[in-house]
Amino acid sequence: MVFALLLARAGIAVTVLEKHGDFLRDFRGDTVHPSTLTLLDELGLGARFARLPQTRLTEIAFPFPDGGRVVVGDLTRLRTRHPYVAITPQWDFLDLLADAGADEPTFTLRMSTEVTGLLRENGRVAGVHYRAADGATGTVRADLTVACDGRGSPTRAQAGLHPVAAPVPIDAWWFRLSRRPGDETSLTPRAGDGRFAIVIPREGYHQIAWIDRKGADPALRARGVAAFRREVAAVVPGLADRVDELTTMDQVKHLDVRLDRLTRWHAPGLLCLGDAAHAMSPIGGVGINLAVQDAVAAARLLAHPLRRGPVTGAD
Repeated sequence: MVFALLLARAGIAVTVLEKHGDFLRDFRGDTVHPSTLTLLDELGLGARFARLPQTRLTEIAFPFPDGGRVVVGDLTRLRTRHPYVAITPQWDFLDLLADAGADEPTFTLRMSTEVTGLLRENGRVAGVHYRAADGATGTVRADLTVACDGRGSPTRAQAGLHPVAAPVPIDAWWFRLSRRPGDETSLTPRAGDGRFAIVIPREGYHQIAWIDRKGADPALRARGVAAFRREVAAVVPGLADRVDELTTMDQVKHLDVRLDRLTRWHAPGLLCLGDAAHAMSPIGGVGINLAVQDAVAAARLLAHPLRRGPVTGAD
């Protein structure tokens, strides 16, 4: 969305295809870092972003059992206009970008339109085949096709691009517990009994990342929700009085943590960005911000060549 917006502002015709009918999904990439907030200011979108529902994190602190704490990250020390991380629902962020794109005459967003394959001509990607919600099919031709379809990118696979993976010993599980007056307002990591939890304060609730060994999901679910509640209460005792809000393991979403990257992000006529190019660890919430940086760098490099027409591998 950011890449398309930047190209559209450069006068280049762009079409974004999104297979869902809206953005109302429970994204995890809600951590908007100071670098991205600065970019939004530069795009004239900072004031609109500031009106979105958000929690502003200014520190990361480890608690001690005796009630003390040690601050390991103090964002107020940053010399920037936005010395905090904005925790903002990603669907709201995407709606903001879609609205900004709609202001540009060369920007088109097609919802409920799923890419089903690559269009190839003369040894290069020349666009995509798609299927709409009503079953209608068609093609979109493009001088450049950009794959932003995530860590399991089928577009990347169809182009014959294969990531190099690094070993990862952990997975993450996400769930919510209510937030009450007097609760901790910092991003708070907690550890105990070989497990690790990160409590992220949101508007009206805590979003919790539960870290355990990779491959533990079947055993975790087999133990059942009562056992999981006991484990959470032991690691995060400050939230023990509300673990009963977890009534089924369906409320606990598993994230298969991956660390991989393409050594070459492009094929003739195709570019991969974001998780399609490099799946990131969830630690620090860097993924969305690096994806935005991909978009900015790519737009700066490719806007001028795209005005000429199809870009080359050298571009």
